[in-house]
This record gives sequence, C-alpha cells and structure tokens, in this order.
Amino acid sequence: MTEVINVRTAKTHFSKLLRSVESGEEVVLARAGKPCARLVPYEQSQPERRVGLLRGLEIPPEVFEPLPDDELAAWEGE
Repeated sequence: MTEVINVRTAKTHFSKLLRSVESGEEVVLARAGKPCARLVPYEQSQPERRVGLLRGLEIPPEVFEPLPDDELAAWEGE
C-alpha cells in the first residue's frame, strides 16, 4: 500500500521512511497535500555477462612480444 507523507513529516521521520522503502513499500511525498515525489526501493541492475565470449579465438604470438623502444617511448609520453 502506498503511503502519502507530507514533506515536513518526512523530514522528521526520514530514517523510518527509508526502512519502510527498504522493506518494499512505496512512499509518496506531498507538499501541502499535493504529491510531488515518490520513494521506491533501489534496484541495482546487473550488466549482462557473456561467458566464453573469446573462447576459440587465437591470439597471435607477437601480441606478447615487447614493444620497440620508439613505440614504448611514445606510450610513456616521451
């Protein structure tokens, strides 16, 4: 059930309101009885994980060789 709370009361009981929201309730904040904001539980989205994306990809052996001195200097800002 959605609870409507005036801003003044919300300021006084903010910790209590957060506990209500954390337990799944929705709280509507009102200014002079007119709804103006909504407190809802935070839902953290998880990025999609693609397991095995590079499986079977061959990495050429030159990738693991040291860089030439001039290119290394460029990467290091010299």
